[in-house]
Amino acid sequence: MSVTLHLRAETKPLEARAALTPTTVKQLIGKGFKIYVEESPQSIFDIAEYKRAGAIIVPKGDWISAPRDRIIIGLKEMPEEDKFPLVHEHIQFAHCYKNQEGWKDVLKRFINGNGTLYDLEFLENDEGRRVAAFGFYAGFAGAALGLKDWAFKQTHADSEDLGGVTPYPNENSLIKDIKRDYQAALKTGAKKPTVLIIGALGRCGSGAIDFLHKAGVPDANIIKWDMKETARGGPFPEIAQADIFINCIYLSKPIPPFVNAKLLNSNKRRLRTVVDVSADTTNPHNPIPIYSIATVFNKPTVPVETTAGPKLSVISIDHLPSLLPRESSEFFARDLLPSLEQLPERQVAPVWVKAEKLFERHCARVYRSSKL
Repeated sequence: MSVTLHLRAETKPLEARAALTPTTVKQLIGKGFKIYVEESPQSIFDIAEYKRAGAIIVPKGDWISAPRDRIIIGLKEMPEEDKFPLVHEHIQFAHCYKNQEGWKDVLKRFINGNGTLYDLEFLENDEGRRVAAFGFYAGFAGAALGLKDWAFKQTHADSEDLGGVTPYPNENSLIKDIKRDYQAALKTGAKKPTVLIIGALGRCGSGAIDFLHKAGVPDANIIKWDMKETARGGPFPEIAQADIFINCIYLSKPIPPFVNAKLLNSNKRRLRTVVDVSADTTNPHNPIPIYSIATVFNKPTVPVETTAGPKLSVISIDHLPSLLPRESSEFFARDLLPSLEQLPERQVAPVWVKAEKLFERHCARVYRSSKL
């Protein structure tokens, strides 16, 4: 059975990544796929790259009226103001399976249109491991912005907040920029920061560590915690004594909070910057319950209200890999490719069967809640 994929243009502000890259488009076409790609003013990839790879180019938003047999693929969620029923099969991150704010409304669009969601966050192999994830670059970019904010606080007054950032063309330009800020901070006499990472053994944590090493933070200053160190349950006083705290855990069940007001409202607190890479802002079990809004690249930090200690800010951007859109897209699409190649057999291929069953299970939750 031949498959037609339709890459929709991303609409989230400053989302420059793509679920399909020109490289993977060319490989899929070689396997017999037919691929449509929408023009996108914000994609890191030029539309000419897709055309050379063999894709059929269509206008932005063309997917809405596309034939039902096309599978619509994208990355981030669609605009909240859109309410029309979804009639296609969709591959994307929908952020609606963990009781996030508005999760029922998202699923109702699929239910009303008799469409299907294959959520990228929950595409898993036979061992239960995600087939593709942006985790490494989420950690890499999160650590970069965390160090940038810490450095900014050393060279600017507390009345000022870190300014907006835009995607970088490549990894080297990001490292060069942050290293410059970091060195400027050290020249003020500031000591090299201590960085505590929870979830240090995972993809996200390894990305954070990799960036910090490349930026010049000594390994001795990087405190690497994972399940063993957090087994006793929070809150953890050690977080308040670090200069930067980076949360890289994947939240799958309720856990005690990592920090609380008592730890933060102390004149002995060193903590200046929290990077919540997981960005479970609206999750009722968010282990960092010290902020309530997701930040964005245009305004990357939100201040934490405290009664003592130095100024404290949180970075909670939910698409951090977009800071390095080309590398992160290639990395993700390469891992996703083997699963995409199984789409012609998605009625029996385990990765797609499991994803559809999970979708149906959460749709059933919507039905049940509407009857209460």
